[in-house]
Order: sequence, then structure tokens, then C-alpha cells
Amino acid sequence: MELSVAFPPAKPCISASKFQAPPTKLYSRSIKIHSRPPLLRLKGAIRAHDADQALSLSGATDDDGFVLEDVPHLTNFLPDLPSYPNPLQKSNAYAIVKQTFVSPEDVVAQKIVVQKGSPRGVHFRRAGPREKVFFRSEEVRACIVTCGGLCPGINTVIREIVCGLNYMYGVDDILGIEGGYRGFYSKNTLQLTPKVVNNIHKHGGTFLQTSRGGHDTKKIVDNIQDREINQVYIIGGDGTQKGAALIYKEVEERGLPVAVAGIPKTIDNDIAVIDKSFGFDTAVEEAQRAINAAHVEVESVENGVGIVKLMGRYSGFIAMYATLASRDVDCCLIPESPFHLEGQGGLYEFIEQRLKENSHVVLVLAEGAGQEYVAQSMHAINEKDASGNRLLLDVGLWLSQKIKDHFTNTRKMAISMKYIDPTYMIRAVPSNASDNVYCTLLAQSAVHGAMAGYTGFTVGPVNSKHAYIPIARVTETTNTVKLTDRMWARLLSSTNQPSFLNNPEGLRGKVDEAILEEINSMRFNSI
Repeated sequence: MELSVAFPPAKPCISASKFQAPPTKLYSRSIKIHSRPPLLRLKGAIRAHDADQALSLSGATDDDGFVLEDVPHLTNFLPDLPSYPNPLQKSNAYAIVKQTFVSPEDVVAQKIVVQKGSPRGVHFRRAGPREKVFFRSEEVRACIVTCGGLCPGINTVIREIVCGLNYMYGVDDILGIEGGYRGFYSKNTLQLTPKVVNNIHKHGGTFLQTSRGGHDTKKIVDNIQDREINQVYIIGGDGTQKGAALIYKEVEERGLPVAVAGIPKTIDNDIAVIDKSFGFDTAVEEAQRAINAAHVEVESVENGVGIVKLMGRYSGFIAMYATLASRDVDCCLIPESPFHLEGQGGLYEFIEQRLKENSHVVLVLAEGAGQEYVAQSMHAINEKDASGNRLLLDVGLWLSQKIKDHFTNTRKMAISMKYIDPTYMIRAVPSNASDNVYCTLLAQSAVHGAMAGYTGFTVGPVNSKHAYIPIARVTETTNTVKLTDRMWARLLSSTNQPSFLNNPEGLRGKVDEAILEEINSMRFNSI
């Protein structure tokens, strides 16, 4: 039957970001349906060119809890923007692919372990090539910028964006912005071609150089407009992605046909929503070398104590996974799990016990762990770097000295302390095979999204399927180790270390109240 359906502006979800594109005007059109039309709850507006796609998402009824957190599209603010057939239709590489283009109905669920009858929950648009693109290949002028700290895999992402644009879409005009965000308005650009970037993945660091801070939205967008750039690929962490969201908003307000795509970068793996960040696997692998060196050192002396400090400002994923992979670690300390030094169940007691049993002990320490103790003892004042990150004190040196003083002065026990900080060695290495493959998928997904006209998005795997995610969604929270999850329990079982949570009352203000309630509940239920 024939039915006229009016599409009202979609109401954003509670967690919708301030960077979300405003709802578009009312659209009305006729569609053919065989039963009541499925409704779609969008976190943002239903776009005119996506109306059929939105309605065709099967099973998206008004009572099953389906939510699509959609990403903006250029047609949100440029409704007359023309579309073109995707050049991949004639690509030899995709000639034998069973399904070249991602179906409009394809979405990726954020949560895959659910209870029977529970709401379907939040979904994201699946990443990949679309049948229609909103840029002619010969009219594309793309640019790539890297910001923030170093991380294995940056050069691979740069290389694959360039090669993806050129080999898949025939784009020849690609610029490299040198020196981070400030490079838009203070430095020259590099012309990037597949030949120029051919071997950069074999080297660590970033081919384009980087910097922290320097974000001036107006100057950056002025430069984008002056250079007639219409695709911007931004590689960086939390602060960088927030800057990308501001660039997108300014582009939208000026009505520029510019796609802004973010590729999340953080070696700590603390980006929310996505499964993991690129460079993380390489970091865990390289951390093994430092842990192994510490173990060899302390095993070769009497009462050897080895401390390895790894990256992890707010999240202890590298320390946790490196500990699980190593099997040579006696205790892992992370920011999410406060520890105490003295008294029953404290770190001093545990170290002494292990020294008596094995005559050596290896500790792995995330850089953000125990910062409150260091700050108190050093009367430190909170300072921040150019990216707005809190400057951390060297907890490794502090803990090494505290342990040495305790056993030398209090316990009258001679120990041999070995302290290793491999941070810059890990950051500077090229990405390993696993991360190289991952970086390729990220880069190609970003290219497909930009060519399809999506903007203000970041890309990453959600439950192993790559998706387009609103930038604000990955910057509103930080991914951290959950002490109540099985992975942390697996680590405690592997090292047989104390949890340091045997005195919840003493941890008030240091551990999330919800976690303390769960700990108390588990203790009560186990009696």
C-alpha cells in the first residue's frame, strides 16, 4: 500500500554530544510498506538521502530499544550536494568481492552479550565503501595531520590513507600537514604520493612530525578554506579528537563541503567505545623485553627487586596485558586499583614474602598508579602539558626509593634494586604485524567514510566490526580497566598478588563508589 510518512526532527539521546549536528528540517515523502513502518531512533537527524536507509533497517521498531548513534553527513547542511557512482565499481581489486558495498541496513551493536528480551541497545553505522560517493576523485584535495605523542603505527596509518585514496579512488592531490595542529597555519605542507610514503611504515615516529596543543579552530579552518581542502584526516588521541570535533563544527557553520575524519590514536588503549587503539599490541609486545630484562637482572642476584614502569596515565591496560603475557611478574599496579605500602596486606609485606620464597620479585607499574602518594610526599602542584594532560610525577623512581628505604632502614634487609623505564623505547618502534593490519583497516575505513560524505566521525572496531562513531562519543569518557571484570581477576589469579581492596573503608575517595559497593556485596554474599 501507499502511505505518506512525515519525518520529524529526531530527538537526540541523553548522551548526545554538543558536537552533534542539529536536527534537520521536516521531510515528507511516500514509501511502499507491507506492514507498519519500522521506526529508527537516531542520535541526530534523519538525513534526506538516508531516509530510505533509515526506514529499511529491519527490526528497528519503536519498542525494541534499538538506538542508532549516527554520524553527521555533509548533506545535513548541504542538502543539494550531488552524489556520484563509487569508482570501486570498476576496481580490479574488488572485482571478485561478493559484496563490494556495505548495505544501508548494516549496523554494529555496541553490546553483544545481552539477556533474552533485553533492549537491542546502541548501534553504530558499519564502516566500509558505499554505492554513492559525494566527491569526484579529481576534485578531492585531502590533507593528513598527526598530533600528540608518538605511538607505533602512525606512519602505517599515513601510508594507507594515501594509498587508499590513490589506489581505490584515484585521488592524486594529498597534502601532509607538518607539526600537528599548528602546522595548518605556521608550516608548509608536503605533497604525499604512494611513492613518497612507500617505506615510512618501516620506521617509528611520525613522518609528518607532531606537537601538542596549537589548536586554533578559526586559523585552522581558514587555512583549510584558503587551500581548498575538502577532506581532513586527523590522527590523534582524546585531545586531538576534541579538536577535530571543533573543526567539524566550524566547517558546518561556514557551510563548507569538507569531510572531517578522525583516526583515534593512544598507546594507552584508553579510547572509549572501540575495542582497542592501534599501537597497543606493539606496546604490549615491546614491554615484554623490559620485563624479561628486569627478571634476568633480579634473578641473578640475592634479594633482587625489579620495577618496570610502563605507559598508562589513567588506564592500566598495557601493564595488565604485559603482565598476563609475561608470566614473570609478581605484582602489577595500575591507576584504577589503589594500593597501600604498609600494614597487613600491603605491598611491603607482599614483597618480603616473595623475597623469602623466591629470593627475587618483579613489579610492573603503570605510570599513573600511586600518583596521590607521590604528590603528597613531594608536595606537588597539579600541572598540565600543552594538550591539557596532567603532568605525572615519576612514580617508578619514588616507589623504588620507598621500597629501598623500607627494607634497608626498617627491616634491616639488603636488597638489590633494578628500575627500568622503557617508555620512549616502546613509543618509538615501528608497529608489529598485527598493528600494521589494524592500521590498514582503520585508514581504509576512514577513506571510505569521507568519500561517502560522512563527517565529524571517528572510526574503529566495535566488537571486531569497524564502525563510524560520532567523535564526541569517544571523547566523553575514558576507557579504563574495570576491577570487577574477569580480566583483572585473571591477572590476580596469575600473579597471586593481593588485590589491595581488603579494606574498602580505607579506599573511600580513591575507588569509584559503585565498585566499592560491588566489593562489599561480593564479600557479604560469599560469607
